[in-house]
Amino acid sequence: MAIRFENVGIAVRDIEATIAFFTDLGLSVVGRDTVRGEWADTAVGLDGNHARIAMLQTPDGNGRLELFEYLHPDAIETEPTLPHEIGMHRVAFSVDDLDAALEIAARHGCRPLRGVATYEDIYRLTYVRGPSGILVMLAEELKKG
Repeated sequence: MAIRFENVGIAVRDIEATIAFFTDLGLSVVGRDTVRGEWADTAVGLDGNHARIAMLQTPDGNGRLELFEYLHPDAIETEPTLPHEIGMHRVAFSVDDLDAALEIAARHGCRPLRGVATYEDIYRLTYVRGPSGILVMLAEELKKG
């Protein structure tokens, strides 16, 4: 059996603000839709499923995020995920300029949780809390080979 990674799906409070955040970081929108109906109820396992969706892609075409904002049923607010909690944790991106990425994130009100760290002179990296509380790891490779 062949298998291929497709995307990571993230439910968001405000799809437009979340699209703006990720497109400013360099992702592009490759599709948008509003989904509902029996097929959506069956696929998701949620009766009355009705959502706005957007598919975003990294510039290299290898990574995709599917964002969805529920219209029905009402979205359930939860506490943002903490770095040590079990379950879906974060989405991570390699960037060629961490400082520039952090400037973009700051324009969206997103700042590092604690600061920027250096891992064994290989990466500079940090976690920021993005729109809807999404944990986003940004990492810049220091030794390019």
